[in-house]
Amino acid sequence: MIAVVPMTAEHASDVLRIYKHGIDEGDATFETDVPTWEVFDATKLPEHRFVAVDDMRDADADVDADVNAGAVLGFVVASAISKRACYAGVVELSVYVAPEARGRGVGGRLVAALIASTEAAGIWTIKAGIFPENTASLALHARHGFRVLGRQERIGKTAAGVWRDVVLLERRSGVVN
Repeated sequence: MIAVVPMTAEHASDVLRIYKHGIDEGDATFETDVPTWEVFDATKLPEHRFVAVDDMRDADADVDADVNAGAVLGFVVASAISKRACYAGVVELSVYVAPEARGRGVGGRLVAALIASTEAAGIWTIKAGIFPENTASLALHARHGFRVLGRQERIGKTAAGVWRDVVLLERRSGVVN
């Protein structure tokens, strides 16, 4: 079973480990270094961040042997896009799933939890920027009502000096007016 729960400092090492996988794989972020928990924590909205955990491991269940009960399988966070009051209802999301947990619906559960929390808080738009090569993430977002706004070409360079494009997406709430 997978449970989605609010992210706390107790999850820090697992969250940063999963984030490092995303950095190392090269198709999730321009970042090259994992921040400290304090830096990570300070830049994410506390009421809009969740982890997926394996809450009960059934010995007969068909799950990856690398996943243990209580293990953090992935996380989703929201960040403010601006301090200006007119953008108070707009956030940007980041979602990461541990390699050993992919294909189990973890990302979908996390995005659904974030949508529910942001809509309950009156947030009307969730934005995302995704590398075009990250087809799994693009498909995940599409399943949750995100639409493609466009593509920023050569918007940033990797540490190796390679220019990358980013597909811009948004999900406009059907609940918050």
